[in-house]
Amino acid sequence: MSGSSIARTRKGMDDAWFQAFRRRRGLPYVLVNMAMTADGKIATANRAIASFSSRRDRENLLRLRATADAVMAGARTIDQGRVILGPGSAKHRRLRLSRGLAEYNLRVIVSGSGSVDPSSKIFQKRFSPIIILTTGRAGGPRLKRLRRLADEVKICGRREIDFPRALRWLQSKWKVRRLVCEGGGELNSPLFRKGLVNELHLTVCPKIAGGRKAPTIVDGAAAPNLAKAARLEIKSSRRIGAELFLVYRARASAHRARSQSRSESRFK
Repeated sequence: MSGSSIARTRKGMDDAWFQAFRRRRGLPYVLVNMAMTADGKIATANRAIASFSSRRDRENLLRLRATADAVMAGARTIDQGRVILGPGSAKHRRLRLSRGLAEYNLRVIVSGSGSVDPSSKIFQKRFSPIIILTTGRAGGPRLKRLRRLADEVKICGRREIDFPRALRWLQSKWKVRRLVCEGGGELNSPLFRKGLVNELHLTVCPKIAGGRKAPTIVDGAAAPNLAKAARLEIKSSRRIGAELFLVYRARASAHRARSQSRSESRFK
């Protein structure tokens, strides 16, 4: 067997082990989908949400949603954009049905403080359940308001959202086997830090936004050093027009595996 064949075989075995490990932990398969400028920004420094990608990227987003049981985004993404996290047109809904999925995906909003704008467009479109993940910081009055907006509100931690616990709950309660996360960067950050991301789908757009404070695809707490950074490997790449469509596969590190084991022991 050639060296390249051995490498492919080992790689396949590693990926099979990783998927089996995730199934034992009761976690959904998580895909993060983001579009960014060539300098790595997902919005301008004032955090104004603007669609700087193309119709091709929008189609890519809808096709990815059509593979998932649920689509998740942070409250800021929901509040600042015309985002409803839906499956799109009848064509994409038929695609979902052909794959054995529900016609409309579950929609998940994440807000540790519970500060979700009740006038957001998503709450005007009641075609599928809306779940809000929050923490004890939300408090009684805010939780009461959230429960009027959403089909279910789940408290997943006292001060910060415990994402392993939240994802296990989504799988056990709502049968979420495959989850697409659409940011923003502060939501993506703990998912990567906890080793919960399987794939990163990234569209690179031919624009430069600049700005020291402009958000990126992963904000929030930083890895203390490169040895503890989330590790990725390229799975596929396509150039369509002036955009690059990249797919990365996440690779678990020994450090993250140990951290996950310690985190899970609290809930056994």
